Amino acid sequence: MKLWLKYLIGAALGLAAALILPLDSLRAQAALSFITDLIIRIGRYSLLPLLFFSGIMAVYRMREDNLLSRVSLWTAGTIVASSLLLSALGFLSILVARLPRIPITTERVTEVAGVDLKNFCQEIFPYSAFEALTKGSFLLPAFAFALVIGAGCCMNHTNIKPVISLTDGLSELFYNVSTVFTELFSAGIVFVMCSWTIQFKSALKSGVFTPLIIMLSVDFVVLAGIIYPLIARFVCRNGKPLKILRAGAAPFMAALFSGDTNLALPVEIRLGKETLGIRQRVNGFAFPLFSIFARGGTALVSIICFVTIWRSYSTLNIEFFDMLAITFAAFLLSFVMGNLPVGGTFTTLTILCSMFGRGMETGYLLLRPAAVIIGSFSALFDAATAMFGCYIVANNTRAIERHRS
Repeated sequence: MKLWLKYLIGAALGLAAALILPLDSLRAQAALSFITDLIIRIGRYSLLPLLFFSGIMAVYRMREDNLLSRVSLWTAGTIVASSLLLSALGFLSILVARLPRIPITTERVTEVAGVDLKNFCQEIFPYSAFEALTKGSFLLPAFAFALVIGAGCCMNHTNIKPVISLTDGLSELFYNVSTVFTELFSAGIVFVMCSWTIQFKSALKSGVFTPLIIMLSVDFVVLAGIIYPLIARFVCRNGKPLKILRAGAAPFMAALFSGDTNLALPVEIRLGKETLGIRQRVNGFAFPLFSIFARGGTALVSIICFVTIWRSYSTLNIEFFDMLAITFAAFLLSFVMGNLPVGGTFTTLTILCSMFGRGMETGYLLLRPAAVIIGSFSALFDAATAMFGCYIVANNTRAIERHRS
């Protein structure tokens, strides 16, 4: 049975459980929350060693084939272009459609989230390289360490060959382990979907956030169903958009229902290899970079949400240059959200509210009841970007095996 079908069946069972079972009590919700968190931890369990050893081999093989510069440029260019595209889509969406105002809350907070660039850089390069392997949520330190080791393996010394053979074997081993965990998640998605449905129902209950959710859904259909397929058809030789969408079905479900970009990554790596035929040298290099840096979904959702907050506070039209400033700020912030696989959108919102002020410093509280849902949509957009983006990189660097559909 195809992986996407297993996930779909699991999601359907979770939806049915949320609608039928009495899960309104605090004890039932606490138990469901604990089980869901445990399942997400299990789903991430094998990701770090897979990313580490695959990253080493990816750099080594690309250096051998003189592909490292080309793949790096295509990956960086595609990440930046996709983030610009999603930011522009968010900008146009909120200009074309004016969402209803959200009732102002009187809630106040004393602590506001922010971005500590100094700490961000220090986490990438800790005092000891081995500390990089202890960052469970932030993947960049371990991946950067893998790139350094991969470059070291390219030195022409005979005594390095056993290390390369061992690393290659470990890469294959953890890929197989990760495959087992992605299969197990087809059962765990029942609980994840059940929890997500309860929160989704809660967000829809008042009707306040329904227009926002409809807009994000339409944007995703337009992006994944029209814009990305047209780009793939135009940019790629013998591009197959329907094949990419079929490969992306399972990662899309994992991203949407968990709201976790790290949880979706092993599913993306597996389907990228098995369905799209992306070779390991690109598979182990591009997918992690897309997961860490290609957070255009966060920019898109943050732009739409922040403008909705602004319009809820004021009946005056937003100046065009203010809109550009909001879009550019969200675009830049999306590149430093890699250490937040969950909750990056809400953090971006708090920063935007703090930056633009004008009495909206706590405006993000208006969207707190829907924080999980908007985070899920951000992860969904980012999963689509990763699947299409990595296919574009692999196709244009001739790193696709034409084996099976």
